[in-house]
Amino acid sequence: MVFPVVFLKLADWVLYQLLANSCYRAARKVRNYGFFLRNQTPRSSSQQQAASLFPSASHCDVGNNIRSSQTLVCDIHGVLLTAKTFFPYFMLLAFEAGGILRAFLLLLSCSFLWVLDYELKLRVMIFISFCGLRKKDIESVGRAVLPKFYLENLNLQAYEVWSKTSSRVVFTSIPRVMVEGFLKEYMAVDDVVGTELHTVGNRFTGLLSSSGLLVKHKALKAYFGDKKPDVGLGSSSLHDHHFISLCKEAYVVYKEDGRNNQSCLMPRDKYPKPLIFHDGRLAFLPTPFATLCMFLWLPFGIVLAIFRILVGICLPYRLAIFWGSLSGVQLTFQGCFPSSNSEQKKGVLYVCTHRTLLDPVFLSTALCKPLTAVTYSLSKMSEIIAPIKTVRLTRDRKQDGETMQKLLSEGDLVVCPEGTTCREPYLLRFSSLFAELADEIVPVAMNAHVSMFYGTTASGLKWLDPIFFLMNPRPSYHVQILGKVPPEFTCAGGRSSFEVANYIQRKLAD
Repeated sequence: MVFPVVFLKLADWVLYQLLANSCYRAARKVRNYGFFLRNQTPRSSSQQQAASLFPSASHCDVGNNIRSSQTLVCDIHGVLLTAKTFFPYFMLLAFEAGGILRAFLLLLSCSFLWVLDYELKLRVMIFISFCGLRKKDIESVGRAVLPKFYLENLNLQAYEVWSKTSSRVVFTSIPRVMVEGFLKEYMAVDDVVGTELHTVGNRFTGLLSSSGLLVKHKALKAYFGDKKPDVGLGSSSLHDHHFISLCKEAYVVYKEDGRNNQSCLMPRDKYPKPLIFHDGRLAFLPTPFATLCMFLWLPFGIVLAIFRILVGICLPYRLAIFWGSLSGVQLTFQGCFPSSNSEQKKGVLYVCTHRTLLDPVFLSTALCKPLTAVTYSLSKMSEIIAPIKTVRLTRDRKQDGETMQKLLSEGDLVVCPEGTTCREPYLLRFSSLFAELADEIVPVAMNAHVSMFYGTTASGLKWLDPIFFLMNPRPSYHVQILGKVPPEFTCAGGRSSFEVANYIQRKLAD
């Protein structure tokens, strides 16, 4: 009985809100837009009014030690983030948690979203993005996917005020589940008060809870009671003026400040917390135009990825490099080929940084010789399409050591001692097992660059990782082979396995 009731509520909402009100709102927008064209000014009247009431956030005294005991309230949309619209973040949610069809439906909604006001627009995006999805999937995207894009669009000017206060509370009409993970993990927020969504069991219906969209000034009064927060940050929107007027001090983050000051974006070295791990397939901020380009590219990308895989499997190394480069794959190689010691009965052990599952494949292609790769997680499909021999490890140290010793006796071996991939410019802790197995060790620095799709995932299907990487228009791999580790820095030279691993890790990090 639950779903018919939900359907009836949705039908009633669409008929009343979408059909009855949209025509009036669209006409009003067209009228206002025409008036705006006739009366263009550097700043709208509402912004001029805000300027007379509230100073810019750039005028806030952040050097005052008194701020360390103060409470700050603000919104994430238009204040902490420089993005003009929240559409890209709903698109990320729809694509990563709901799939490509849901993302396409959200993109189609752009054809009429522009005629809706802020509240109705938000309701439509929430319904398309959330309807039918599990709570744990949404929470996973909020923790592992969205923080990267939030950090890249963090407003440095607002953050400078934010960081000087001791207590922070965010009030937002955006669904709380979309922003709470980021705000609590990266921004050290004390509490998040946002729009709550209706659920049935462990799934979202796409409708709002009985309280509806959060009204910020009402929520602030309910949260603080008679007590006034010390500092309020708001946007130039009139909706924020009532909200921040309830604070002892109020400042406005103007869009003009961000346009005239390119340093408004938060640089990576000033992130409140380093971004080391993140998930998701999309490597770009999916604005409506960028998302449209992605969907137009997808049919070509799938065909191109299949062609590139067949080239790698079927053709000799030299021809594979030639046809791969013609298809857009960029492979750059630095360093010298390691000379083999004829007296050694074992193969050479190549120790690589781990960017994608294709690291051993591109190393084998760069060296133009077959290698064997060991990995902890590999799907059957990845084994089938791999042009080199792959062997799974078990994470049992003794058993894995015996497996790698046997493989080294048969030929050259590739290991990635980080154990998992990392997209960001960091090197993870090395396992020292490899150092106990060989005396001829060659470190290899690998780096991959993509523009549309990431070739790694923690929550998606692993066998699609190589396909997504090769679907990029111009994926690139940089392979830099360092010299062999000197004998005195190996276990045979009297070093412990931990010392050898740390030495190689430093060389690769450099």
